[in-house]
Amino acid sequence: MSVPRTQPAPERTAAPRQMATARDRLAGFAAGIASGATKLFVGHPFDTVKIRCQIEGGHGRFKGPLDCLVSTVRQEGPRALYKGASIPLVGWAVMDAVQLGSLSNYRLLLQGGNKAHELTHFEHGLAGLAAGWTVALVATPVEIIKMRLQMQYSSGAERKYRGPFDVARHLTRQYGPLGVWHGLPATMSQRSFFFFLWGSYNVYSDWLRSLRVPSSLPSLVGLTATDGAVAAEGRPMPERLVNFLAGGMAANTFWCLCYPVDVVKNRFMTQGDDSPIPFRKMFAHVYRTEGLSGFVRGF
Repeated sequence: MSVPRTQPAPERTAAPRQMATARDRLAGFAAGIASGATKLFVGHPFDTVKIRCQIEGGHGRFKGPLDCLVSTVRQEGPRALYKGASIPLVGWAVMDAVQLGSLSNYRLLLQGGNKAHELTHFEHGLAGLAAGWTVALVATPVEIIKMRLQMQYSSGAERKYRGPFDVARHLTRQYGPLGVWHGLPATMSQRSFFFFLWGSYNVYSDWLRSLRVPSSLPSLVGLTATDGAVAAEGRPMPERLVNFLAGGMAANTFWCLCYPVDVVKNRFMTQGDDSPIPFRKMFAHVYRTEGLSGFVRGF
C-alpha cells in the first residue's frame, strides 16, 4: 500500500495588484449609454424650457420657466417640448458613454492601472476635468444642432431649419468643414466644471458612507427586529443610496457653479448670423444688457 506524498506548503506571496480588465474599461461606456437614453426621455422637456429661457433672456417672450412651459405647450403643442430630440436620441447616449467611459479610464490612468490604489479628491476632480474636455468633442455638434432646433418657434414653410441635417448644412456653409464644432472652446469652458462635479461626488460619497442610518428606517436599510445591537447602533448607508444621493448633490454643485458659463455658451452658440459676438465678449454683453440676473435665466 503506497503512502501518499505530502505536498510542501505553498510559499506566501504578496497580494496581487487588482489590475484593470477590459470589462472595467468598457463598463463606464455601457452605463453611459443607458444614462443618456434615460436622460433624453425624462429630461428633454426640461432642457427645452431651460434653453429657451436662457436664450430669450429677461427681455424675451417669457416671464420665467413656468410661463415658458405653458406658452410652449399652448402655442406649439406638447410635442414642441421635444424639439431637437432626434439628435440627442443618439447623441446623449454617445455623450454619456464617452463621459463615463473616459472618466473610468482617466481614473485608471491616475491609478497606474491598479484599481486598489485610492485616488485623492483632487485626482478624482482631475479625471472629471479630462473627461469633460473629452466629451466636449462629441457634445458640441449635438448641442449646437439641438439648441438651434429648440429655439425655432415657427413651423412649416416659415422654419429656418428643416431638421438636424439642415442645421449641420447651414453651419458648414457658414463656418467651414468644422462648422458643427463652432463653439468648441465655449463647450470646453463649461465642461471644465466637471472637475467640481466628480471631485465633489467623491467628497459627498465619503461623507455619506461615514453616516449611520438610524434603526427607525428599517425598510430603507433592511434592518429587522432580530438585528439587536446592530439595529440599535444603525448601519452604514447602502451603497446604492450613497451613489444616488451623492450624484444628486454633486450635480447640484456642478450646476450652481457652471450655470453662468452655460448661459453664455448657449447664447453664443445660438446667436444670429449677423454681427456675431465672440465668446470672450459674450459675458460682457450679457452683463451690459441684463445685469447679473442675465446669468441665471432659467435656473
